Amino acid sequence: MEQVLLTTNNVWMMICTALVFFMHLGFSFLEIGLTRQKNTINILFKNFFIITMGLVVYCIGGFNLMYPGFEDGAAGFLKFAGFGIAPPENGMTAAYADGGYTWWTDFLFQGMFAATAATIVSGAVAERIKLNSFMIFSILYVGIVYPIVGSWKWGGGFLDQLGFYDFAGSTLVHSVGGWAALVAIALLGARIGKFSKDGKAQALPGHNIPLAAAGVMILWLGWFGFNGGSVLSADPTLTSLTLVTTSLAAAAGGLSAAIFSNILYKNYDLTMFMNGVLGGLVGITAGADQMGYLDALAIGAISGVIIVLAVSFIDRLKLDDPVGAVAVHLICGIWGTLAVGIFGELAGFDQFLIQLAGVGIVGLASVVTSFIFLIVIKKTLGLRVDEEEELKGLDLAEHGMDAYADFRMNQH
Repeated sequence: MEQVLLTTNNVWMMICTALVFFMHLGFSFLEIGLTRQKNTINILFKNFFIITMGLVVYCIGGFNLMYPGFEDGAAGFLKFAGFGIAPPENGMTAAYADGGYTWWTDFLFQGMFAATAATIVSGAVAERIKLNSFMIFSILYVGIVYPIVGSWKWGGGFLDQLGFYDFAGSTLVHSVGGWAALVAIALLGARIGKFSKDGKAQALPGHNIPLAAAGVMILWLGWFGFNGGSVLSADPTLTSLTLVTTSLAAAAGGLSAAIFSNILYKNYDLTMFMNGVLGGLVGITAGADQMGYLDALAIGAISGVIIVLAVSFIDRLKLDDPVGAVAVHLICGIWGTLAVGIFGELAGFDQFLIQLAGVGIVGLASVVTSFIFLIVIKKTLGLRVDEEEELKGLDLAEHGMDAYADFRMNQH
């Protein structure tokens, strides 16, 4: 019976791993669709690099940096369990992880998460960052920052000891990526033509909205693995609850963003609708296993309103985020983390303060490290392509290829 349960749990976790992997296709489609066709190859290259590099770096050292096995009484800030991922004794038996999965499944599931932080940055810096500079930053951020910050909660570190709660990563994945995206777009500057001489934001329409819409649907599907797998077993009660709260928050987020943007701007904006869905997903991720269905609806609905306001606020700051990554992943990630202290089983003022402290600590660590990495890269290699390359498009400038060889319209 024990072996049957382990097999059942492990199969569910492997399915969730595959769903999280599938999310990288969703991110790719979303980023391609919301940007101009002359940068399509560049975006695809970055997304291929992120998942391939992420797995290799996580195998070499990231996994053991994130799950180092802090001793009782340790500060829980930094420890490294060594290079490589050789299974420990009983790592492939029910004695490992309470019989929820095996060591190999543990590594692969967590490795899929690791690459997501860099993917968030990829969308925000699209259409003007140097490819080599982005790749170096991604290696450093995924290989060092993400696993160290993750160890503070998921690895049993000091945030976990404090009582901070983040079920599947509103803070530890989404806002870690979102903070880096914010720093990156501030240092990069806006795309040519994004802001007029008087400072007003101007639309630079994406070239394939249907592809972006497909990306959002794929991401929603993948979130069943992202949140459902974070139960860390096939527990029927928790997995079913988690999938329900995840879907309801996504639905409420999409609807509220569509309605609220229509009230403000007198049109039904599909991109707001889509980002509202994603905002709801990010918002519920910190407490998906703790919420009732009404809590999930409320968290999602508030996320949708936040998206509309955040996108406008980011424009007013003269920051250029082509896909809305900062609004979705950072601001809704913060909201979702704080919502754990407002809704659900853990609601209470003390828990809210703990959540707030966790948001601040992770935010500070993410901003400081990403700024250091990016400013050094900027001063040495440079961050941004030159004006001629940006106008020509990164596909030709960086890759010598065109994604649509027979269709050379909409170049600028």
